Amino acid sequence: MRGRILLLTSLRAAEEKAWQEALQSVLPGERIVTRHEAGELSDIEIAIVANPPKGVLGRLPRLKWVQSLWAGVDMLLADETFPRQIPLVRLIDPALARAMAEPVATHVLALHRRLPLYAEQQRRAVWRQHEMPLAGERCVGVMGLGNLGIAAVNVLNSLGFKVNGWSRTKKSLEYVETFAGEEGLSDFLGRSEILVNLLSLTDETRGILSSELFKQLPMGAQIINFARGAHLVEKDLLGALEEGRLGHAVLDVFSTEPLPEGHLFWRHPKITVLPHVAALTDRGSASKIVAENIHRYRNDNKLPDQVDPELGY
Repeated sequence: MRGRILLLTSLRAAEEKAWQEALQSVLPGERIVTRHEAGELSDIEIAIVANPPKGVLGRLPRLKWVQSLWAGVDMLLADETFPRQIPLVRLIDPALARAMAEPVATHVLALHRRLPLYAEQQRRAVWRQHEMPLAGERCVGVMGLGNLGIAAVNVLNSLGFKVNGWSRTKKSLEYVETFAGEEGLSDFLGRSEILVNLLSLTDETRGILSSELFKQLPMGAQIINFARGAHLVEKDLLGALEEGRLGHAVLDVFSTEPLPEGHLFWRHPKITVLPHVAALTDRGSASKIVAENIHRYRNDNKLPDQVDPELGY
């Protein structure tokens, strides 16, 4: 007998209900239940998760695999109660990659065109023009060349920027000079006037945005962090901005979210704070991707590509 599918989240009730309805609409042959209505869980074979409460997945005796509704799975892997022997599948959604490319382009252009500086001048009623290099004279470095990074690189290329990319292992991309590993990081950073972080969060990348990295960037470089708050060493950023080592930082993710009201970032003149909105998961497209994965498993007994717990993605 086919087991039910458990939707396991810590989302607000209304949001969880909306996900349940979206998933049920594209999986009419399945029965999708939440933990509040599931009752006995011994028949659950597949769990679809978004910030699941700790300990529940480990209590599912027939669980075959876990499908995340998010692209990042670092929080799941950091949970000591997560059953490591169970295959974990993260969301790979082309719509999410396209959505991420938009804010990357928006804020790269804003930094390139010096909009934070002009906004500050407006507050002081200062009328002053500044020299403006062409996009082709500005080098943008993208850290992380997965689906999100490649989409961002393609859009930046189309805008005429010189784009470099860095990843853990070597990748070849058209019109992009790529660097890889520790041996390629310094050369990559030395060219990056605007640095965009789209890395997965792993033990190796945690705290990578630090003084050690900042001092390898060109003087006055600007950074954009759209990946994870734990990539950034906050005190190192504040120091680099104070020294003029960095010119500006655009931050969408933070170690503590929501960002506490009294945090120094809120009122810092060289920091743009965003409330984790760079690329929100689209419920409709994500539900279709999840449904395709489940259909393939039911029909062919084949699991989608799985996360490597050692790599973190």
